[in-house]
Amino acid sequence: MTPLLFVISLALISIAGGVIGSLVGLGGGVVIVPTLTIIYGVTIRLAIGASIISVIATSSGAASAYVREKMTNLRAGMFLEIATTTGAVSGAYLTTLLPDRFLFLLFGLVLAYSAIATYRKRHSAEPLTVSHDRIANYFNLHGSYYDTAEKKEVSYKVVHSQLGLFLMYIAGLVSALLGIGSGALKVPAMDSAMHLPMKVSTATSNFMIGVTAAASAGVYFVRGQIDPVIAAPVAAGVLLGALFGAKILPRVTSKTVRIAFVVVLVVVSLEMLQRGAFPGSAHHAIPVNR
Repeated sequence: MTPLLFVISLALISIAGGVIGSLVGLGGGVVIVPTLTIIYGVTIRLAIGASIISVIATSSGAASAYVREKMTNLRAGMFLEIATTTGAVSGAYLTTLLPDRFLFLLFGLVLAYSAIATYRKRHSAEPLTVSHDRIANYFNLHGSYYDTAEKKEVSYKVVHSQLGLFLMYIAGLVSALLGIGSGALKVPAMDSAMHLPMKVSTATSNFMIGVTAAASAGVYFVRGQIDPVIAAPVAAGVLLGALFGAKILPRVTSKTVRIAFVVVLVVVSLEMLQRGAFPGSAHHAIPVNR
C-alpha cells in the first residue's frame, strides 16, 4: 500500500470511528487501536499514541455539541476528572513496563466487562429522584436534560460519588495504558454505579475523555510514540465523524445507545482477546511502503 492510500483509507476508517465513539462515549480508540494493529500492522504502542490523539479529537468534536444540548453534566464531569487525570498520568508511565501481549489481553477484558455491565442494565428503571449522597448533594452534581427522542424533560439524582471517583481513577489508568479514552469504564461507572441516565453518561464521557487523554499525550509524545503520519489522518477523520455523531445522539433513544455500546464493545473485545491469546493468528496486516 502506498503512503497516500494508507493516509486516505485510514482517514475514512477514522470517520467511522469518530461517529461510533461520539455516540457511545468511548472515543475513537475502540476502532482506531484494533484497526491500526490488526489491519495495518502498526505496533500497539504507536497505535495507542495515535488513539490518544483521536480521543482528544473526538472530545473536541462532540463535547461542545452535547454541552449545547445540555446533556453533559459539567459539574459531575469536572469533579470526576480529578480522579481520571491522576489515573491517566499513572498509566502513561506504566506502559513501558508492560508487554504488548498483556496490553491486548487487558484491552479485551476491560471491554468485555464493560459490555456485560451495560447489558445487565438494559431494562433499567427510571432515573433516581432522591439522593442521600453527601458529596453529590454538597457539590450539586444532580441535573436534568430534555430528551428529544422521548420528548420530555428528564431529571436525575447522582449517588455513590466516592465509588465513582475510584472507578474513574481506574478508567484513567486504563485510558493511558490502552489509548481508548477510558469511556469503556467511564460510561458504565456513571450509568450503573452513579445512576446517571445513559445519554448523560455518554455525553459527559465525551466531555471528560479529551482532558484525560491530554494528561497522558505529552508522555507519549516525549517517548516518540506518536507518529504524525498516522496520528494526523486519524485525528482529522475522527473529528469529522464525531461532529456527525453528535447530531445523531439527541435523536435516538437511550435503549438504542445502550445496545450500540454493547455491540461495539463485544466485537472489539473478542478481536483483541484473540490477538493477545494467539499473537500470530490475527495478523493479516496490509503492508505499507513508507
